[in-house]
Amino acid sequence: MKSKYKVLKTALTKLGNTIELISPSLFTLHSSLIIGVFHGDEPQGKFLIEEYLKKSAATNLLFIPCLNPDGMQLGQRTNANGVDLNRNFPTKNWGKNLGDNATCDDENTDYYGGKTAASEIETQFLIDTINEFKPKSILTLHSPYKVVNYDGPAKEIAEKISKIINYPVEASIGYPTPGSFGTYAGIERQIPTITLELDETCPVEDLIKPVHEIFDMLCK
Repeated sequence: MKSKYKVLKTALTKLGNTIELISPSLFTLHSSLIIGVFHGDEPQGKFLIEEYLKKSAATNLLFIPCLNPDGMQLGQRTNANGVDLNRNFPTKNWGKNLGDNATCDDENTDYYGGKTAASEIETQFLIDTINEFKPKSILTLHSPYKVVNYDGPAKEIAEKISKIINYPVEASIGYPTPGSFGTYAGIERQIPTITLELDETCPVEDLIKPVHEIFDMLCK
């Protein structure tokens, strides 16, 4: 799969798995970044990215097929430390307890934000990737809500994605997400950031066509 792609950056996780940033080109400043498996129990993104890489050589896309391989290995939302990566980013609202999905100081919930902001290997890998490669836009693949959520100056991109996949555009996911990646990258850093919530009841093979069309759109 990766013979025509270059591994630009790697990190080893707590369980010894490898996180990879890959691209067909070494000249990748200001490309769009596509990320799979923020949450280990949402594996669709890895499959969709790997299928795309088998047939495409898009030169201005960066991919992290699986940000949370430990969580995927364990079959859980969080990483091996029990931290929800999407509550671990160093935002102004990191660690604030604002509801059932924001119990950031409770290690026994799936929304634990970590002992400190950006405490996790996976979080730091993504922060370092953004600092080094300065993506022009970011797409993260999640499930199960069937919406195109956006943060920062990304409404136009979200509307284009909505037309392709026929999900509604939502500026808010509907509940507080302190320490989220969307807040970190989209709101506080003003990088157009899309959270594409895929339909978990749909066979992942049926998502290939629309999601790959979205990837192609982000190449332009």
